[in-house]
This record gives sequence, structure tokens and C-alpha cells, in this order.
Amino acid sequence: MNSRRARRLLGTAPVLVALALGVAACGGGGAAQPGAGGAISVVASTNVWGSVVRAVGGDHVQVTSIVNDPSADPHSYQASAVDAAEVQSAQLLVYNGGGYDDFFAQLAGQVTGAKPIVAFTGETEHGEQPHGSEGGHDHGGVNEHVWYDPHVVAAVADQVATRLGEIDPAQRETFTGNAGAFTAKLHELEAQIVKIGTDHPGRKVVATEPIAHYLLEAAGVTDATPHDFAEAVENETDVPVAAQQEVTDLVSGKQVQAVVNNTQTVTPVTEKVIGTARDAGVPVVEVTETLPEGTTDYIAWMSGQVNALAGALSK
Repeated sequence: MNSRRARRLLGTAPVLVALALGVAACGGGGAAQPGAGGAISVVASTNVWGSVVRAVGGDHVQVTSIVNDPSADPHSYQASAVDAAEVQSAQLLVYNGGGYDDFFAQLAGQVTGAKPIVAFTGETEHGEQPHGSEGGHDHGGVNEHVWYDPHVVAAVADQVATRLGEIDPAQRETFTGNAGAFTAKLHELEAQIVKIGTDHPGRKVVATEPIAHYLLEAAGVTDATPHDFAEAVENETDVPVAAQQEVTDLVSGKQVQAVVNNTQTVTPVTEKVIGTARDAGVPVVEVTETLPEGTTDYIAWMSGQVNALAGALSK
């Protein structure tokens, strides 16, 4: 977890704990309750993990995603009393972990009973992963954006199937079958990602934020973002003039084939990078931290971003 996230969250933990305890004391919490029509009630921190639960649970789950607004930032989300009540009454909780959605970890920590499913505990199937950049630079700690790693998503889907089957044994085979079908689509998606590297070897990009690290790594794409630039953006400190100029030179000189931009984190610095890219005719690949408005399917969402990357690198 980077220091920017830590600073944002330091002041929220006591409030979250108070909310959770306050709801329980008022009778809003307590035993987990099924959803409408007897569906299993599941609460996810973001609509990304909510979409994975829906893919596995189908009509047998009622999913509430706390962060469902494309303009919201899960890193700094402030939980409400309603959120606390939802978490307290859910039969299953799913969140990202790794410091990404600590508001949810705080709420989940006040719930007794079954443990929540946590996608990321500091290590992926590939081992600890630092924020990537050219020359092996470490941007500080592991990368928590694990929903861009199909292996992690598949593992979460399997965990969801197992837990849902424990809650509703009569539908265990349905959940297992749905998870298998979802994983098969993830394998197809992974093949598309690997094909990017095969079709377009040696490609380099600059990223405004290391959100798509696992996608770029799997595609064999080098993140050429200067260490000092990435570190400053992550920590919300002033970008050193030399680092800013290095990025400008990389993009304006077309030494990279694309700029990968997190559209949910907009700053004057990132806007300048995007402007430079457009002036130079360098493609901009837009990625997001949550599913865009109107999108509910994880595979469709991620496939769109993979196709956008492939298209940009083919130019």
C-alpha cells in the first residue's frame, strides 16, 4: 500500500468502527439475513468484485456493491451508517484488500461469524508484485489492483462458489458450474492478453498511474514511466521537474507507443501528459478502477480495455 492511500485512511478508521458498532448497538446489525426471495445477500466493496459474485451466483444472489459510482475513489471512500448496516446483515462479504478498500476492511472487521473473502493479501499467484517500471524500478510496495490479474479473479470466483455452496448446499453444483464457465472466459481473456505481446513485442507505454500493472505485465508491455514521476503521483506530491520533462520527452518523442490513463484519477499533471500524447499523436488507452456506468459484466469490461490496449499498440 502506498503512503498516499495510508494518509487518506488514517483519519477514517475510528469513524468506520464507530459506525459499525453504532449500527449494531441500535439493532441494525446482528445475524446475517438473506436477500429478497431467499437469495443470498452479498456485499462487495466495489462493483468489480460485485460483478464477479454475480457471475458465480446468478439469480441466487442479491449483491450490493458499496462503491458503484464511476466517479468515486475506493481509496478514500467514506463509509456511511447505511453501508455499515449492509455489511452487518450480509451473508457473505467480498473485498479487494491490500489497503485498496480499507473502509470495507474496517467494517468487515466488526462482523462476527464467517470470514470475508479478500482478493489480495499482499501476494498474487505470481508472487509479490512491485509497481512495475522500466529498469526494474520499484514504486513502493506491491500493487493492489489485482482485478487486472485473471489468475486472482479466477481464484476469487472459486472461493465465492465454495462459500455460496456452503450457504446454500442445494445450489452448490450451480455455483461450481457458473464459476467454471466464468473461469473459462478468463482463460480466453488471458490468451488475448498474451497475444498482445506476441503480436507486438517490445512495446513500451507511460502510465499516469500503475492501475493496469498486471495487464501490462501479462501482455509483455514495458511500463517506461520514470520512477520519480510514478512515486510522486502515487504519493500526491509535486512531480520533480526532471521527471515531468522525461515523461514529456518520452511521449512527444514517440519513444512509447501509448499512454495508459486512469480516467478516475485526474490531476493537472495527468492532464498535461494526456495533452502531450494527443499533440504527438500517441494513442491514449483509458482504464478504470471500477465498472463504468451501465456495465455490469466483468468479462465485457475487461475485454474492452484489453482490446483498446491491443489496438493502441498496433498503430
